[in-house]
Amino acid sequence: MYIHVMGSGAGGGFPQWNCNCVNCKGVREGTIKATPRTQSSIAVSANGEDWVLFNTSPDIKKQMDDFPAMQPGRAVRDTAICAIVIVDAQIDHSTGILMLREHTAPWDVYCTEAVHGDLTTGFPVFNILEHFRGVNWHEIKTDQSSFTIPKAEGLVFTAVPLKSEAPPYSPHRHNTVPGDNIGVKIEDTRTGKVLFYAPGLGVVEDHVIDYMTNSDCILVDGTVWTDDEMSNEGISDKRAQEMGHLDQSSAGGIMDIMSGMDRPRKILIHINNTNPILNEESPQRKALNDAGIEVSYDGMDIEL
Repeated sequence: MYIHVMGSGAGGGFPQWNCNCVNCKGVREGTIKATPRTQSSIAVSANGEDWVLFNTSPDIKKQMDDFPAMQPGRAVRDTAICAIVIVDAQIDHSTGILMLREHTAPWDVYCTEAVHGDLTTGFPVFNILEHFRGVNWHEIKTDQSSFTIPKAEGLVFTAVPLKSEAPPYSPHRHNTVPGDNIGVKIEDTRTGKVLFYAPGLGVVEDHVIDYMTNSDCILVDGTVWTDDEMSNEGISDKRAQEMGHLDQSSAGGIMDIMSGMDRPRKILIHINNTNPILNEESPQRKALNDAGIEVSYDGMDIEL
């Protein structure tokens, strides 16, 4: 299985266009050792030719330009994307599909009923695409049953329901329903290798720990270092938990949860611009390194 990190940042990317936090100012001025990041998305393939795109970032054009495999050039209009999976209806995970409106056929889009509802009502991007080639919606069930994607031979997918938050424009914001946010187990049937992908984690329930523990690689929520990170920077009084993200450093946080896991390769994704781990010389980054936890970056390639 081939995994390519299209984008590793949280909403707004890094540096964020209007932000002068320590990190954003530092990377612009070159006073910290840090790498800019676009908004979070990955692509997965069993053969290196047909790719399932997970989430469509607003930065999709740059991400595809930076990954030549996405444009195989077999015809006048072509793409290596065989299907799109959307794990939640957040703006940073769904807006980019509008940039892909020139596709020659309806996109095969896989998402839950809850996400489909948000993307046809509160944020109706699917409705807009009906004025172009449209969307073939394939419902992802939240009962942890497995499914396949016809053009992604060799891969089996399982949606894992997560406790997180629906987008601000969702009718069930702060009243989470199954399918608002999912993680995905991806298994390569030829090698038996397993990836678990969950860019948004508000609560790590027992069944989620089981999926993480039994994977060969996990790409999980790395949004913030502390729950009050945004307020510490004077940006927002909202805590990470209110936005559906579990911090890394507290007791019961992501680092604590992953500390007892021996099997998987542990990688953080969806990293907010305020997170001190973006500074590669920070004590927080060293703590991750010492714990055997990696920080993803745009263009990172993983092979299982």
